Amino acid sequence: MKDRVRKDIGTKEALTQWSDINWKTVNKRIKNLRQRIYRATQEKRWNQVRSLMKLLMRSYSNLLLSVRRVTQENQGKRTAGTDGQKVKTPQDRVKLVNEWKDFQPRRVKPTKRIYIPKSNGKHRPVGIPTINDRIAQAMVKNALFANLGSPI
Repeated sequence: MKDRVRKDIGTKEALTQWSDINWKTVNKRIKNLRQRIYRATQEKRWNQVRSLMKLLMRSYSNLLLSVRRVTQENQGKRTAGTDGQKVKTPQDRVKLVNEWKDFQPRRVKPTKRIYIPKSNGKHRPVGIPTINDRIAQAMVKNALFANLGSPI
């Protein structure tokens, strides 16, 4: 199945400006795909569910939305992982999107382990993934929760 979402946004050339992205269109395309996945799930058409989830995983809109969530909206947006990479400027986001255009599943890098204090005086370990791993998690989360019909 061709990735119509990728064609619609016009990704034949690389993204140059973060401000050029029409977020209303991106959200509309993601919402449409998620609704199609939910309807196919309700009708128990599992082959269509699988193909639509693959389409959503490959879609350029999902990539843009995931990068936006990880680098702008999340509370841990300024926290670096083990690679030390932080994405602060729109130019960094554009560079990250252009690197991620050809998404392939890969091995994850180890998480950065820090210890935060608990109320009883002990410490609790927290794992902080790299930026690339957070983007991959956001993309998969967007595809998986489409089955449940829950807004993210």
